[in-house]
Amino acid sequence: MIEFIAQNMAPVMFLSLIVFLLFGYPVAFALAANGLLFFFIGVELAPLSGGSINLSWPLLTALPDRFYGGVMANETLLAIPFFTFMGIVLERSGMAEDLLDTIGQLFGPIRGGLAYAVILVGALLAATTGVVAASVIAMGLISLPIMLRYGYDRRLASGVIAASGTLAQIIPPSLVLIVLADQLGRSVGDMYKGALIPGLVLTGLYMLYVLVMSFVRPNSMPALPPEARTLGHGATSLFAALLFAGAIGWAAYHYLEPTHGANADILGGTVGVVVIYLVAIADKGLNINLMSRLAQQVVIVLIPPLALIFLVLGTIFLGIATPTEGGAMGAVGALVMAAVKGRLSLDLVRQALTATTRLSSFVLFILIGARVFSLTFYGVNGHVWVEHLLTSLPGGELGFLIVVSLLVFFLAFFLDFFELAFIIVPLLAPAAESLGIDLIWFGVILGVNMQTSFMHPPFGFALFFLRSVAPRSSYIDKITRQKIAPVTSGQIYWGAVPFVGIQIFMVGLTIAVPAMVMHYKGKVVDPSTIEIRMPELPTLGGDGFGLSPPGAPSAPAPAAPDLSQPPSFN
Repeated sequence: MIEFIAQNMAPVMFLSLIVFLLFGYPVAFALAANGLLFFFIGVELAPLSGGSINLSWPLLTALPDRFYGGVMANETLLAIPFFTFMGIVLERSGMAEDLLDTIGQLFGPIRGGLAYAVILVGALLAATTGVVAASVIAMGLISLPIMLRYGYDRRLASGVIAASGTLAQIIPPSLVLIVLADQLGRSVGDMYKGALIPGLVLTGLYMLYVLVMSFVRPNSMPALPPEARTLGHGATSLFAALLFAGAIGWAAYHYLEPTHGANADILGGTVGVVVIYLVAIADKGLNINLMSRLAQQVVIVLIPPLALIFLVLGTIFLGIATPTEGGAMGAVGALVMAAVKGRLSLDLVRQALTATTRLSSFVLFILIGARVFSLTFYGVNGHVWVEHLLTSLPGGELGFLIVVSLLVFFLAFFLDFFELAFIIVPLLAPAAESLGIDLIWFGVILGVNMQTSFMHPPFGFALFFLRSVAPRSSYIDKITRQKIAPVTSGQIYWGAVPFVGIQIFMVGLTIAVPAMVMHYKGKVVDPSTIEIRMPELPTLGGDGFGLSPPGAPSAPAPAAPDLSQPPSFN
């Protein structure tokens, strides 16, 4: 029996970790304790393992180097506190409130307009904050009372808010994408590029679901009544403003193209956006009334967060800044936006720093525990066991991706995305690479799958965040003076079910259409079109330098040696 355990230490160790986690021990300490416990057991059972255990007491001295080299000196992880700080400052600055009010007014005349607004604002917050908790809580506090006021179905409203908040998981600058890139040994910039299109497609699928439901159950999402549209009508004015900005950008592009080449399109677009933003501010401040109130508000409210997105993601995609530098610029930009709105204070900065320190410490301790666990797990050849187990699955690459997706979906019921990234991903990456799977594609598939950990019980954190701000008892609405019924936990959970289905469909779509991710590699070059030309070399001659002068006849080739005679050394 002891010999059997010694020769199968890897699966025993992995199952033991799952038991530790199911008992509710903190993940960081469960990883470290499991690693140290099985290190001691492995050293004692090594003689009975038949060579499958490669552990000895001096190996413990490698832990400080693993802590420093893999955690403390890892510059990629510096992006996590920067993006966390940026997201919390933006959430406190009131940007979400302004966006929801403005986009809600824009889509108000159509059925489901508030739901569309919540999804679009969720995508914008995801691209600026990257923090699920901030997005869900902000939209739950602001949009849920408005949706209840105007008769939205409670399950639909809850599901839309929770699902749109989880877009921060897959739309850059997502924290989970940073962690996945680090664990897979790939560039964060490439991971961001690969995840951008799947994130936008998922946003479109959410909106498509709302569109379908607006026809199937039109009473579940009524349009805003005319008295609620305080900004009035002005879609035509907004369209004209966008055309004007596009014309300015096109003219600027043609003017700058001779001197700036490939960057002229980005610079031209920037000029168009800045011009229309300045026109909107001047029109509102001086009461010129060139634009409608709705057009003014949309331009003034939307452009600052879009500029921040470009400052962060645009510089990363263009290769101007690393993700860590982009996060630093985003943090500074968030402080500037809060100051412009008059909401920057010492208390806000203190709250943001406290939350950032708490999250960064959480990530750091999990990483340290994962390093202890992996030292022992690799010492008992656990990586070989996992690789053989996964690469021997039927179906090759497709079978591997399906089984791994099902495994991650199941584990997401009990583990959050950080725990999945630090425990499961290092075990799956070698097997994926040995099957020839692109690790950026693999990481995006895992990232979309890990979104479900926020949406299904028993540990759906997005549902918990929404539950914390949703009304638990009846209340009197301040505007309509009508009694509003509470939102039950059952309604929140059932509302999330269709969106979990959409996320699962998106996992399958990402597997079936890898081109959505593979565009990060840029334009593919066909090897058959490559032509190699070698320069003509001068011929050897007798000009004293071994070269013949131009136009001179080539020297005759030396005669072949006569090998039938013995060599002469005269």
